[in-house]
Amino acid sequence: MHTAGVTRTTEDIDFLVLKEDMPKVKKIMLSYGYELLYESEDVSNFLGGMDELGKIDFLHAHRKYAKSMLQRAEKKEIIGGKFKIKVVKAEDIIGLKVQSSSNDPARYHQDMADIEGVMRANYKNLDMHLIKEYFALFNREKELNEILEKLGNV
Repeated sequence: MHTAGVTRTTEDIDFLVLKEDMPKVKKIMLSYGYELLYESEDVSNFLGGMDELGKIDFLHAHRKYAKSMLQRAEKKEIIGGKFKIKVVKAEDIIGLKVQSSSNDPARYHQDMADIEGVMRANYKNLDMHLIKEYFALFNREKELNEILEKLGNV
């Protein structure tokens, strides 16, 4: 979210990783003292042994859309330019939020606020065709139209 121009207090960090790389990721996380809280075909959740290590979620890229997100990812500087990491594009953050809020109604309001924030911060540079495609996947075009109406001519 931060790399897309939206900062908010959060309790975890999310990574999108090719599913076939997850055994290596799991081995590394466990070797650094993280506890595997949950694992499914789509996600792995880890918790650090100390509070400052926090919670880390790995989304498993194994479907067409998620793999395309990884291909579009761009290198960005983080921590004041000390490191560079590949970050999914703002449109793909929106796509992940649309999916998340569709799969977990408890996340709906926060995810929709995040979507609106990312769209507001990046409006002039967004690939609206891709965003419309993400909303259409979950039959939520009406909600996108409401957000666009609310944003007006940002």
